[in-house]
Amino acid sequence: MKRIYVVGTADTKGEELAYLAGRIAAAGGTPIIVDVGTTKPLIEPDIATTEVARYGPAGTADALVSGDRGRAVAAMAAAFARFASARNDMAGIIGIGGGGGTSIVTAGMRELPLGLPKIMVSTLASGDVSPYVGVSDIVMMPSVTDMAGLNRISRVILANAASAIVAMADRPGENGGAKPAIGLTMFGVTTPCVTGIVERLKSDYDCLVFHATGTGGRTMEKLADSGLLSGVVDMTTTEVCDYLFGGVLPATEDRFGAIARTRLPYVGSVGALDMINFWAPETVPEKYRGRLFYNHNSNVTLMRTTADECRAIGEWIGKKLNACEGPVRFLIPEKGVSALDIEGGAFWDPAADAALFEALEGTIRQTPRRRIERMPLHINDPQFAEAAVAAFHEITA
Repeated sequence: MKRIYVVGTADTKGEELAYLAGRIAAAGGTPIIVDVGTTKPLIEPDIATTEVARYGPAGTADALVSGDRGRAVAAMAAAFARFASARNDMAGIIGIGGGGGTSIVTAGMRELPLGLPKIMVSTLASGDVSPYVGVSDIVMMPSVTDMAGLNRISRVILANAASAIVAMADRPGENGGAKPAIGLTMFGVTTPCVTGIVERLKSDYDCLVFHATGTGGRTMEKLADSGLLSGVVDMTTTEVCDYLFGGVLPATEDRFGAIARTRLPYVGSVGALDMINFWAPETVPEKYRGRLFYNHNSNVTLMRTTADECRAIGEWIGKKLNACEGPVRFLIPEKGVSALDIEGGAFWDPAADAALFEALEGTIRQTPRRRIERMPLHINDPQFAEAAVAAFHEITA
């Protein structure tokens, strides 16, 4: 039987957890209360803290009795993340909490597959919730009042949350139809390339395009790890620039990690590796003063990557691709990597591009399944889109 997990710190939110579980049951759901508190609970949960703590790393039990609240919360968050990912009877999950509870519960939610219903009723939900949500599909719901006992406001909020999670958990899964899904990355300066690829593939694939803004690449790879993609066409790897050189739209160290783990068919390229992103001009770090910039708009400033930076980018990407044992094709457009990097364009720099291309070729270990190919084309030429599609068809045939 699929159940709705109701999670919180029963040592401080016992009354609220019991009320929420009752409302879920009244709405037709099957609740199971999970305690992630660090001291004695106020109610009897269905799954106790000690059971959750068993999933934690060495030292979890000691952390819970240490008297150090920060250490205990961190330990319980790590334990709950492992606990949640081990569940196979979950129709949905709903959590309640303040700062500590939100940190613990969302750590587990982020480990769950995209599409599994997740609601977090939190005192923090009206602020910046990006550290709690990450690239997951957690619904953050403001608690309005603090959760320090039930009152006329909290009862309404929790009742609404109960109705929402039951409705979400009861809805049949949507798979978007019979077509397999593929992930694609795009930036404004690679739009003609990616839209051309989508036009050529959309009859056979559900094309999911992700804006390469840091979270876009991470979301795409989250879908890959969740088993929801059949392949990746990663034309716009620009997030690596920001990761390596302090831009504001960075990838993480795990960029390309999902491709290695899943061995999905992968076609990649060097889209927008000519630029590092910053916000308004005054936000550019002092060490970069005097560099070549392009004002994309009043709030976004682009900085051209140098030959040395391009060399480092190529080596970093090459090492990551060497860990990918699935079918890989990496395509190099010799006449430019973005709409700005074109003869006569603001970022046209053949020497920097050459350093990038040579670093990629010198680092990637080619095999029958992993190949890199140069093409005498610009990335936004229609023929380059055709070549990417041909490469994808080749490795998925």
